[in-house]
Amino acid sequence: MKKMTQENLKSTFSGESQAHMRYLIFAGIADREKNPNLARLFRAIAFAELVHAKNHYQVLGGIGPSTENLQTSIDGETFEVEEMYPAYKAVAELQDEKEAQRTTYWALQAEKIHAAMYQKAKQAIDQGKDVELGDVLICEFCGYTVEGKAPDKCPICGASKDKFRKF
Repeated sequence: MKKMTQENLKSTFSGESQAHMRYLIFAGIADREKNPNLARLFRAIAFAELVHAKNHYQVLGGIGPSTENLQTSIDGETFEVEEMYPAYKAVAELQDEKEAQRTTYWALQAEKIHAAMYQKAKQAIDQGKDVELGDVLICEFCGYTVEGKAPDKCPICGASKDKFRKF
């Protein structure tokens, strides 16, 4: 693939991915404001943006078998833990941006857990088995992730047990 086309597809993948997430966030707000049709519209178009992002990512060669997808995920989470979030948090501290410090810290702590969970999954997949996995619970405030049962209080942000979403 020619470099300019590749860069354009990376850019469109990024833009479509961000639109997908933005519209899902907007759908949640519409739900809270008791606008179910608006929420449905946001979710529908978010799905279309997901389709666009997937198509671009596929052309870029970013989709493979599960073992490769897991390694890509492990590499991404490890980059976030070792480089990205520590650097972003340091800048937020330097600039005395308290909210940015909080959100980057929360994400950094959760990403460590995600990397470990992906490592466990990759070991199983590489052995030809599906990963054994109980309920996965995510704190709706900070993204803390736990398998099994939600703690009484989130160890990262202090949210109560009822603020965890089960997957």
